[in-house]
Amino acid sequence: MRLAHELAECVLPDHASRFSRHDFTLAQVFSCLVVREQLQVSFRKIESILADTDWCQRLGMKRVPDHSTLCRAFRYIVTKSRLGSMLDVMAHYQQGRHRVGKTLAIDSTHYDTHHRSRHYERRCRQNAVPQRKAADSRRSRTARTTPKLMIGVDTASHLILSVKCKAGMGSDAPDFHDLLYEAWRRHGVREVLADAGYDSEANHRIARLDMNVRSWIKTGIGRRTHKKASGRYRRLMQLRLAGSQAGRLYARRSQVETVMSMLKRNLGDSLRARKPRRRKMELMLKAITHNLMIIRCGSRGSQQSPW
Repeated sequence: MRLAHELAECVLPDHASRFSRHDFTLAQVFSCLVVREQLQVSFRKIESILADTDWCQRLGMKRVPDHSTLCRAFRYIVTKSRLGSMLDVMAHYQQGRHRVGKTLAIDSTHYDTHHRSRHYERRCRQNAVPQRKAADSRRSRTARTTPKLMIGVDTASHLILSVKCKAGMGSDAPDFHDLLYEAWRRHGVREVLADAGYDSEANHRIARLDMNVRSWIKTGIGRRTHKKASGRYRRLMQLRLAGSQAGRLYARRSQVETVMSMLKRNLGDSLRARKPRRRKMELMLKAITHNLMIIRCGSRGSQQSPW
């Protein structure tokens, strides 16, 4: 909580407006939002938890903010520009401690929109034979609104360097440029690793020619074929990434899978928000909370081997 407060003081102003009541600073409220995200509770629940502890007093708060204040602060603080500035500060801080490497791994994952397991949903569809068509139609509508989190992770420290959120289950390839550029801007990335979902000759050209970053992207997007891949760099990847990659550079891509697992195990795999915009905000806050937990640990976020 104290680390979140120090981070927010570097980015956020003291108050949202000169006409506000000035009972709390935005940094103090942001630290409460981070604790809420870490504990995976509602606004009302975190209000009662803070009232039962002395955490707010340690930050100089005279009283505990109520749930409505936290909800309004969430809408004001959690924006792409402000959280992007926080990622800049955390990346710069880790660079000073020499905890950030030169290899970036990119991947995406989907989150549930409610607190029910997918196994439970599948069993419900199987048992409800008369309503199966209605269940399938609801599933297709859900596929268009499923929250999707895309991140670029430093393989040496598990620090998230770039974040992008959207809804739906479309292709990952168009999002490669934004994720790589944000991470490249914050830190001197030399190599980028991605799976076949980002396979595109244009993505290789963006990385290698525009940013001077060596790209390693598995081929295989689209239908299976025995033909050679089109494009110079895709043919190069088809040759060099054939077979097992154990002990090689591309094996470090598993570190982004580790971060996905850390996010869902530590911060939950479902979202509480109901509107698409709020869901994107919640996903971005999860990424910030994860980075704060990595910095707080002071070492590698997981004991998994880099290979």
